[in-house]
Amino acid sequence: MKDEVVYRNPVPEDAEEIVAFYNRVGGETTYLSFVENEYPLNVEEQKANIISTDQQPNSVMILAIVEDQIIGLGTITSGNKIKARHCGELGIVVTEKFQGKGIGSELIRRMIEWCKSNGITTKIQLDTRKDNTMAVELYKKFGFQIEGELKNTTLIDGKYYDLYVMGLML
Repeated sequence: MKDEVVYRNPVPEDAEEIVAFYNRVGGETTYLSFVENEYPLNVEEQKANIISTDQQPNSVMILAIVEDQIIGLGTITSGNKIKARHCGELGIVVTEKFQGKGIGSELIRRMIEWCKSNGITTKIQLDTRKDNTMAVELYKKFGFQIEGELKNTTLIDGKYYDLYVMGLML
């Protein structure tokens, strides 16, 4: 890929672009859990989220940036309850123009390595639409296994879709 991708953690000044990124990519695909302009956080809430994530030892956000533009974003979100804090929820989004170029793989690789090094996370889990075969295969490539299926969980234009629950024990 000719464009150099920079991977880094966000700072509060990235909040506005993160909100714009999520609102934009929501309209590029039906595979995300939200549609265009439906991202639930405003800029101030996103700033608070960046600061909060940075302060949690078992949660992380990684940006993929080309020419000062966010093109991908990966998150591990974990709770703080003693019985569940070992488990992180993976979220990953790559803008349509940059899909199929290894950016999603690199985000996942970096998040797995981060989880292995944080001393808390021992399991990563995620939900993905069953018919999103590209994503399912990508996750399987990293060792994720299908742990369950949630029937009729997503409704788009009157059609129901099933989700896979996938997990990876570290």
